[in-house]
Amino acid sequence: MLPLSSPAQSVERIIREEWGRILSSLIRNLGELQLAEDCLQDAAEAALRTWPDKGLPRSPAAWLIATARRKAIDRIRRANRFEEKAKELAYLIALDQSEIDLEDPAAIDDKQLELIFTCCHPALEEKTRVALTLRTIGGLTTEEIARAFLDKPSTMAQRLSRAKKKIRLAGIPYQVPSEEDLPERLRGVLATIYLIFNEGYAASSGPELTRVDLINEAIRLARIVARLMPDETEVEGLLALMLLHDARRAARTDREGVMISLEDQDRTLWSSAKIDEGTQRLKTALKKGRVGPYQIQAAISALHVEAVSWAETDWPQIAALYDLLHRIQPSPVVRINQAVAISNMGETERALAMIEAVQDAFDKTGYKAFYLARADILQRSGETESARTLIEEALALAENRMERVFLERKLNAIADTKA
Repeated sequence: MLPLSSPAQSVERIIREEWGRILSSLIRNLGELQLAEDCLQDAAEAALRTWPDKGLPRSPAAWLIATARRKAIDRIRRANRFEEKAKELAYLIALDQSEIDLEDPAAIDDKQLELIFTCCHPALEEKTRVALTLRTIGGLTTEEIARAFLDKPSTMAQRLSRAKKKIRLAGIPYQVPSEEDLPERLRGVLATIYLIFNEGYAASSGPELTRVDLINEAIRLARIVARLMPDETEVEGLLALMLLHDARRAARTDREGVMISLEDQDRTLWSSAKIDEGTQRLKTALKKGRVGPYQIQAAISALHVEAVSWAETDWPQIAALYDLLHRIQPSPVVRINQAVAISNMGETERALAMIEAVQDAFDKTGYKAFYLARADILQRSGETESARTLIEEALALAENRMERVFLERKLNAIADTKA
């Protein structure tokens, strides 16, 4: 593995940071996502061969755009598509002969925003939206995305190829939705980013509890959207939520990588910088008076990180916020979290009644969080045997190795208590 300071790794970082904005610009030049991506990949490979030895160009982004355009000219010529692509070819040659300009930053922002909405189009299935966003906006390789999904690279390559083909054949436009459609489409974009974050924050399977690369990528994507859409309060809310969650990263696992519950975490390990930024972004969003689900969830997370200890957490306020969240976005999952907050207030009977009211929603799905929440409430009310049974059911569903160890320790703790 290359050292962190190696020239090659520095080049890779620059390419990834510039990938989304350059790709969005190339798509406008070339008219095809696949062609634009292939040409940018060619340019990136050329950069990796030359930059480490010759040094970085004055403007890496301009160098990549110029090289990608020339690669496009070569590809079109080799493919004998002169008649079909005559106008595009002439346009590219004219661009190649002109001075490279990164255009008006506002225009680049518009193109990048269009690409984000295209990747998250509702015509694409959820997993495909996540994968395509990571590839086109995040610049992750097919192999990296395949690892995130625990897929074979060939399988992921086929998924991405089908998605690009569907965009082309279905005529999915590269454009920001109309004002009428924007709220619903923006929810899809934010949901995609949050899915990436959640898979990183609590990996569904694999040897590690967290995937730091996915956490960082989701936060980076949210920062991009926040910069492009500064007036959208829910974008700020999502970014605040992820920062406040991620602030606890260092305290979430022990030295062996096993999960530590929030109740038992060392709060001195929490990141004050992320807490400060997340809190400030949340306050900025709330001041605009357009409260949405992500802002409410961020407010709940803020109450957790502001508490100096588990015992001094403002559980009544958290329970009230979950109630508000349920009114805005009804969900049995929200009720589960509200029930846990209520049980931490000492009202276990009320909490059990609330969680049992949503049991039917999870009986057939085997939702781990339901079993663990109910087990937690039962354990607090002294029903340890019932709690043990539910933890065993959750353990049977757990695929992440470190989560399994955590649940096994909970079972051992119950057994030790009984002994």
